[in-house]
Amino acid sequence: MGRGHDGSERRGRMGYAEQRTELIASGLRGPKLRGALAEAADTWLAELLANALDAAGLPAAEGELGHARGVALVAVGGYGRAELSPGSDLDVLLLHDGSHKSDRIAKLADAIWYPVWDSKVKLDHSVRTIAEARSMAKDDLPVALGLLTARHVVGDPALTASLRTSALSDWRAGAAKRLPEVQATRAERLEMHGELAYRLEGDLKEAIGGLRDGYALTAISASWLADIPHGEPEAARVRLLDVRDALHITTGRAADRLLLQEQDEVAAQLGLTGGADDLLAEVADAARTIAYACDVAWRRIEQVLTQRKWSGRRRGAAAQRTPLADGVVAAEGEATLALAADPARDPVLLLRAAAAAASAGLPLAPAALRRLGEDGAPVPTPWPRAAREEFVRLLGAGPGLIPVWEALDRTSLLSRLLPEWERTRSLPQRNALHIHTVDRHSVQTAVQAAKRTRRVARPDLLLVAAVCHDLGKGLHDESGEPLDHSEAGAQIVAGLAPRLGFNAADSAVLAALVRHHLLLAQLAVNRDPDDPATLNALLAAAEVPGGSVDAAEFVALLHALTEADSEATGPAVWSRWREALLSGLADRARARLAGHAPVTAPAFDGSALAARAAASPDRLAVLALAPSAAGVARLDVALPDQIGVLATVAGVLSLRHVRILAAEVETIESVEPAGATGSTVATGSTVATESTGPIGDASPWAVQRWTVAAEYGELPDVARLRTDLRAALGGRLDLAARVASREAEHRPVGRARLAQPPSVAVIEDASAVATVVEIRAGDTPGLLHRVASAIAASGADIATARIATLGAEAIDVFYLTGPDGARLPTDDAEHVADQIRSALGA
Repeated sequence: MGRGHDGSERRGRMGYAEQRTELIASGLRGPKLRGALAEAADTWLAELLANALDAAGLPAAEGELGHARGVALVAVGGYGRAELSPGSDLDVLLLHDGSHKSDRIAKLADAIWYPVWDSKVKLDHSVRTIAEARSMAKDDLPVALGLLTARHVVGDPALTASLRTSALSDWRAGAAKRLPEVQATRAERLEMHGELAYRLEGDLKEAIGGLRDGYALTAISASWLADIPHGEPEAARVRLLDVRDALHITTGRAADRLLLQEQDEVAAQLGLTGGADDLLAEVADAARTIAYACDVAWRRIEQVLTQRKWSGRRRGAAAQRTPLADGVVAAEGEATLALAADPARDPVLLLRAAAAAASAGLPLAPAALRRLGEDGAPVPTPWPRAAREEFVRLLGAGPGLIPVWEALDRTSLLSRLLPEWERTRSLPQRNALHIHTVDRHSVQTAVQAAKRTRRVARPDLLLVAAVCHDLGKGLHDESGEPLDHSEAGAQIVAGLAPRLGFNAADSAVLAALVRHHLLLAQLAVNRDPDDPATLNALLAAAEVPGGSVDAAEFVALLHALTEADSEATGPAVWSRWREALLSGLADRARARLAGHAPVTAPAFDGSALAARAAASPDRLAVLALAPSAAGVARLDVALPDQIGVLATVAGVLSLRHVRILAAEVETIESVEPAGATGSTVATGSTVATESTGPIGDASPWAVQRWTVAAEYGELPDVARLRTDLRAALGGRLDLAARVASREAEHRPVGRARLAQPPSVAVIEDASAVATVVEIRAGDTPGLLHRVASAIAASGADIATARIATLGAEAIDVFYLTGPDGARLPTDDAEHVADQIRSALGA
């Protein structure tokens, strides 16, 4: 042992920790490194056992180093598979036959374990007889699984062979009970760790599709109850092990979670020139291969166990086959081909089988997929109507679409139907907003679109646009700059749609939906809904030259697509507040197209609130309306107008954990004298206490209307907000310092270097009455306070602000005017933008 490569004689005299360091430094990688580490550990443990036999007073047998009758060191788990990563534990069983006195075995164990501990090598150890190991395995699933890959290291080989035979025999005898336990742990891992393919920072071992699933395939195979897929799953598991090795080398410690800040260096270790994006794509593809193999294997196990359960009750009965579609039947929980089906003569059979399976909520049988792949006739170009209709039926199947689409993708049948899909397979989205890769997100968008098909006149266009809307992602121009994925995707779909059998008019609509799939959300969330330019931009996009639908129907299709896309993206994007904004703008567009005046919210008139503030001793009024069903509330504030008051209120709201969604500002030049007034509070609202008395004030007043929600729990009490505002306005509260302190507390650890720098842009033609400045930056508690302070310092006035927070990203849009109430001159607008950039450190 330990003599198979250069330098091994010297390594034989070294401890495992030193040998491990030398092997890593040698440049060995992949299976060769893991095998060399296991060999080094074997050699070291053999020497330790030889020395320990003397210390324990046990005789060593002649010949092999460390050989002793009735005693063996056995590698189990990953060490047993000879798959030691640089940070792996040594999982070792000291096995004995019970013929030696217990105190001798205890001394032997100590003489082995203590040198391991002293060397700082992590050790998972146990001392057992074969009977004890079998008994422990019956009650402890991880022990049973570890014994399935038990490997002799040194000592009595007959003892290890007997253990392996017994452990495998016990596993097969109890497989009907033990395999469901393994499957149950998989469900727990899914709940806790999710799917590795779709995690931005996945756990390489525990997440679904990870190494733990790869080991489960070994356990299924060892049961002899069902065959498992071979070849690709093993290669995928090896690739994940390579990634874990690189992660261990990068971090210098045992780690399974692939954190963002380590991905570029891990990619470099693996020689991936595309950096983290290539790494995540490889991990996703390997994970999906393993997960799909597991899904197939577990279905086979369930079928076998079900057959065993019912075999006595229906002995001799043929498996029931229920027709699903022409040439497609349901049998044993799967959709498969009918006996008379002929894939070679039926080019639509693949789509028909997929649609039938998805509609029935059944997986496609692997045997059916093989037949369709080997014998299936290609779909003619352009697709006939029957093929297009089955494709739409597949997309409209709802959640049943996901496993069927994945099966088509894993077996390369999907790329035959849609070659354009190949480039987006497992394409990562290094964006915390997205919970899926590009391809899976597109499928999830189709699932969400299927819930909205009854809202539109052309559900087929909605579903096809949903699954194709991100086909343009990941493309770059000749200089390497990323292309606008909406425009690139529109060009792809313009060529794809005719091949799918859509006519020119429908193809134009599909391309327009893909081109504008972000527009409605951008306008509804980031633009002033009452500015005519906002509605005009949507209506301009709704006119599709040569399209098969009118503008009103296009708006309906775009509305449904936008909702589906948002909901499929993840909880950071989809909310009842966002849904209300989308619906509000879409409704106004439809009203305009129908010849009706768009429904708008009542005009913001702050005169009454300004009068309350003028009547108050502290010249301040705060009115809070109770949150709506969507958890959104309105907060109105009136106070004397001066530079920076919006920044002041924003800072106080931040300190009180209030999430700002939008802000409107009105300046009241003066308040007319009035008689004595008392505060009258409407139902569901709270008004801060104001004194009564005559009012007469010619000073300008700032009235702010904030749309807010609580970051967590409930909104703060109005009296508390009022107290903080008084302190901030009076100079008794160092707002800038407090906000900066809160930002420091919430600064993400370890990810700062991955964050994109803030961007500040003046958006031309977004409004005819104001200058629009858009800020995109990482969301921090005091972001709005800093931006508003910078705008105040520049001398511009904020007329309206639209605040959107998408996960960790803030997209804030400000409508600015000059002292004369008009748009800012170009130079002044750029000056404001520069002031904001400086404040954000951009």
